[in-house]
Amino acid sequence: MAISMTTAAAERVRSFLHNRGKGIGLRVGVKTTGCSGLAYVLEFVDTLNDDDQVFEHDDLKLIVDGKSLVYIDGTQLDFTKEGLNEGFKFNNPNVNGECGCGESFTV
Repeated sequence: MAISMTTAAAERVRSFLHNRGKGIGLRVGVKTTGCSGLAYVLEFVDTLNDDDQVFEHDDLKLIVDGKSLVYIDGTQLDFTKEGLNEGFKFNNPNVNGECGCGESFTV
């Protein structure tokens, strides 16, 4: 089981952590919400939990709790810019469908 990130995502996460001035990595997880059932959650991590899995990319750590890893195993985190819009994109091979607005998904 693993998740990864592109170079563009790594640069963005590195920038956020540098500007924040602390943190050991980025937590990637899911929560129950939206019209399709699940949504991605990103947050900075200062300390690890007992059930956390850590995946390294260059000098960065992606941290995933055990419950979320089932839904996002194999996911690649990317950072994209399209016109005035920019943000993280999740390339998740487990997704069976998404809601119309793209905010939630089903597995």
